[in-house]
Parts: sequence; structure tokens; C-alpha cells
Amino acid sequence: MKKNTTNTYRIMKNTLFYLTILFVFTSSISGFTQNMEKQKRLANRDMREGNKLYHQNQFAEAEVAYKKAAATNPNTPKTRFNIANAMFQQKRYKEAIAQYQFLAKNTKSTSLIAKAYHNTGNSYMQLKDYQKAVNAYKNSLRKNPKDEETRYNLALAQELLKKQQNQNKNKDKNKDKNKNKKKDKNKNKDKDKDKDKNKDKDKDKDKKKDKNKDKDKNKDKNKDDKDKDKKQDNKKNKEDQKDKNKDGSKPQPQRGKLSPQQINQLLNALNNEEKKTQEKVNAKKVKGQKIKTEKDW
Repeated sequence: MKKNTTNTYRIMKNTLFYLTILFVFTSSISGFTQNMEKQKRLANRDMREGNKLYHQNQFAEAEVAYKKAAATNPNTPKTRFNIANAMFQQKRYKEAIAQYQFLAKNTKSTSLIAKAYHNTGNSYMQLKDYQKAVNAYKNSLRKNPKDEETRYNLALAQELLKKQQNQNKNKDKNKDKNKNKKKDKNKNKDKDKDKDKNKDKDKDKDKKKDKNKDKDKNKDKNKDDKDKDKKQDNKKNKEDQKDKNKDGSKPQPQRGKLSPQQINQLLNALNNEEKKTQEKVNAKKVKGQKIKTEKDW
């Protein structure tokens, strides 16, 4: 009897333990479920508030409301999509693109992926990056081939891309033309420099010629001066020869051209010589006559 009562006691005790654990587990699940439902209600409330603000064109306030909803219930892809749309409306296109791309890679909803790629294309269109816009629209059509709006946007992006490429080609051509013009200008400048150098060389040659002409003129002048000096010397020699014949004295040899003062000095010297010779002649005539000498005291 003791053994049976002991086993019964143990069974009841274990059963009570398991029942307690089950109660706690059930309570925790119930509390977790209630918490999740509460979070969903709060998130839905913030989402509704964000949508209201979005339709009132209050995009910054709508973004704040959507972010509150995402913080409360982060597992809702639509919340991130709405955040990206609010950024797009505020012209923060690069931030919106990052949100759309993250959503496209991390959600299983085909329709939401198509919308995310469509809006990515719209963002690239605003940035005038038409090649990336074309790629985004193509990805959207792969997920939803029946979307005519995306197909229209794709055709528009392709047309704008062609125009952009043609403009870039024209710009490159104009750049090449401008480069060629600059090269031609530089060549012309170099030619002008060479011309100026040649002109300077010609000027130098002309100067040298003029110098040589001046030298030749100076030589001719010197020759003429020498010839004149020779002629004058010859004339003087002839005159001196005449004077020599008169008084018997030899004339002094002359070199170079005499100045008027030198000529006057020579004439005075000749006159003095004539006076001396005349005095000698007179002295010879008067012989034996005593000459008184007087001294000045």
C-alpha cells in the first residue's frame, strides 16, 4: 500500500508540474499574440495617418508617420514602399532608389517588386539617367508584362536615351572641332612667330648691311680726306719749294692736315726769318761802326 500511494503522489506531482509549464507557455503565447496584434494596430494606425498626410501633399510628415509604422511593425513591405514614395515626392531620388531596390530584393510579392522597379525607373528619369531608367522599366515588365504604363515609360526612356546619346556625340564632335581649332591657332601662332623671327633676322641683315655701307662710306671719306691732304701737302711743298728758292732755307716737312693756327704760326716764322736775314745784310754794310749798348738800371 505504501508503494502505491508513493507512486500516485509522484504522478500527481509531475502532472501538476507539466500543467503549470503548459499554463505558463500558453499564457506567454497569448501575451505574445496580444502584443503582436497591438503592434499591428499601432502600425496600421500610423500607416493610415501617413496615407492621409501623403494625399494632403504633406510628404515630409507622411514620411515620419510611415517610419513610425515601420518601427512598430518592421516586417511590412508596404511600409518601406510608402517611405520610398514619400522620399520621391520630396525629390530625394537617390534615397528613394535605395529603398525601392532593397524592397525588390527582400520581398516575395511579385506585384510589389514590379511596382518597386517601376518607381525606380521614374526616379532615374528625374535624374536624367535614361539608361538605368530603361533597365528598371524592363525589370518591372519582366514581373508584370501587362503593365501598359510601364511599357509607355520604357518607350519614352528609350527615346530620351537616343537623344542624349546624339547630344553627347555632337558634344564630342564640337570638342574635337574646338581642339582642332586650337591646334590650328597654335600652328598659326607658331608660323607668325617664325615670320617675326625671319623679320628680325632680315632686320639684323639690313642693319649689318647698313653698318657695312657706313664703313665703306667712312673708308671712302678717309680716302677722300687722305687725297685732299696729299693734294694740300703737294701744294704746300710746292709753295715751300718756292720759298726755299727765295731765302735758301729748307722748308719743314708737313704731315697730315694743318689747322689755320698752324698755318699762321708758320707764316710768322717765315717773316721772322726774313727779318733776321735782312738785319744780317744791313750789319754787313755798316762795318767798323761802334754800337753803344745801354743798360737799364
